[in-house]
Amino acid sequence: MQPIPEKEHPYASRGGLKLEAAIKAFGLGPAGQTCADLGCSTGGFVSCWLHFGAAKVFAVDTAYGELAWTLRKDPRVVVMERKNALHTAPHPDAAAAGGVDFVSLDLGWTKQDKALPAALAWLKPGGLIVTLVKPHYEKPVEVSTKRWAKKEVVTLTDDEAAAITRDCLDRVLPALGLVEIGCIPCPIKGAKGGNLEFLALVRRA
Repeated sequence: MQPIPEKEHPYASRGGLKLEAAIKAFGLGPAGQTCADLGCSTGGFVSCWLHFGAAKVFAVDTAYGELAWTLRKDPRVVVMERKNALHTAPHPDAAAAGGVDFVSLDLGWTKQDKALPAALAWLKPGGLIVTLVKPHYEKPVEVSTKRWAKKEVVTLTDDEAAAITRDCLDRVLPALGLVEIGCIPCPIKGAKGGNLEFLALVRRA
């Protein structure tokens, strides 16, 4: 896995490099499509969808004022601030259209078994979900249980991260009626713990 110069990209944050890797690896075609980004934060994923030609992106986050100004004023972006994606219904425009074509998912401190159902609520039949799996959120190492409860940094080896991610997907996806199309390691590691993260592409079974 070749390192990517994190400052040499057109995105609102380094997160855009992660979604770019998934779009290219899985051959996704968001041009002219509608997307929802749950947990948009500064807007790395949002700006990546737009960079690849998305017609509209619904940007959902619990924060207020965090989304980059260039995205906030972009007519293709529907800003949904102070909204917890786990408890927020899809935007009326998305609901009226029968859902969106793509959902990207990066919800901090939220496990996949809770995050993916929120993504499904937005997804139209035949749509796809790109979810960022952070293994240190899914199954912290035993010695870090107390640190985990305090939301402190948990560091995993790459092998531990891969094993936890595989266990998560094999366990969670069938229970939610989802199937995995592919899974790749992120081109850059997590900012805090330096953990290897993974991008999974899933759809309804």
